[in-house]
Amino acid sequence: MNSKPNVVLVGPMGSGKTAVGRQLARHLDMEFVDSDSEIERRTGVDITFIFDKEGEQGFRVRECAVIADLSGRENVVLATGGGAVLDPDNRSLLRDSGIVVYLETSLAHQLERTRHSKNRPLLQNRDPASVLQRLMEVRGPLYEEIADIVVTTGNQRIGAMVREIGDRLHEHGFAAPRSPGAGPAPAPATDR
Repeated sequence: MNSKPNVVLVGPMGSGKTAVGRQLARHLDMEFVDSDSEIERRTGVDITFIFDKEGEQGFRVRECAVIADLSGRENVVLATGGGAVLDPDNRSLLRDSGIVVYLETSLAHQLERTRHSKNRPLLQNRDPASVLQRLMEVRGPLYEEIADIVVTTGNQRIGAMVREIGDRLHEHGFAAPRSPGAGPAPAPATDR
């Protein structure tokens, strides 16, 4: 059994970290936490408001504090914000706290999934494609640096992605926590 008790999802905006994370947590019978949602819960305001009042630097300070707290928990599937990997301490904490799954996706899919979002302050400009491209140039190598598993997201259904991640976690020796008396762990899905 792997000694890392968590699953950590990293990747760019629009890669599906929250949607996949919720279903993966259910699949693994683990708690789901989203670092951006936790920041909003703790502050009582949305991320756009934080960016407006404190700038990206202020948001990143809050993000580091939340990552430090969440990475100390056990038996969670943690979806991180796209920029959480920018901080070296965050990268170290995330890598040490769980199996890191990088949800890799194309620029076209990012644009499709984020085009109607008003809660992504870095994309509130006239050229979100250029912003996303620039962000990936910086963040892509950092995602790869800490990833134990890379899964390419695209048009596949979330359930299929969850099964793929579950299989890959099993290959890495990850065993989801079992409730007392829950019986044997289910076999990994092989119906691909």
